[in-house]
Amino acid sequence: MKIAIIGYSGSGKSTLAAIIGKAYGLPVLHIDKINFCGYWEERDRAEVLKDMRDFIDKQDWVIDGNYSNLLYEERMSYADRIVFMSFNRFSCLKRATARYRKFKNTTRESAACPEKMDWEFVWWIIAKGRRKPIRKRYASVVGRYRNKTDIIRNQKQLDDYIKTLKKTMP
Repeated sequence: MKIAIIGYSGSGKSTLAAIIGKAYGLPVLHIDKINFCGYWEERDRAEVLKDMRDFIDKQDWVIDGNYSNLLYEERMSYADRIVFMSFNRFSCLKRATARYRKFKNTTRESAACPEKMDWEFVWWIIAKGRRKPIRKRYASVVGRYRNKTDIIRNQKQLDDYIKTLKKTMP
């Protein structure tokens, strides 16, 4: 089983990926973890692409993250399921702020660098990360892969989705 989790920053992609990975015994790749080194410095693109290719070529996986320049179309086409985390910008900001408080000065398991919350990231969550080209990319994925895409828009839908997962666990 291959599952791609995409969506807005702060929507809970990494947390859901970990839950799904544990529930089904699937290897999980958090793209943030391989894309960055040091303090939020991007790694060499060729190295990241090699790591992505090695992971995608596995039989089963869960991958969380967007990164349209990292085999995005291949991930979407290879995925048996796509989960689009489409929480509104204010929910995402609230979730990212809570995450920052929880992990301040530490590095989450799904990240390569210490947690940060600055105005640039806040602006990304509420505006820049929701620009028209990004919304169009999500709409394109949902349109092309309608039969294998689940859209989660709020916490209740996420809770229900997780309950359903637990019922279908092997």
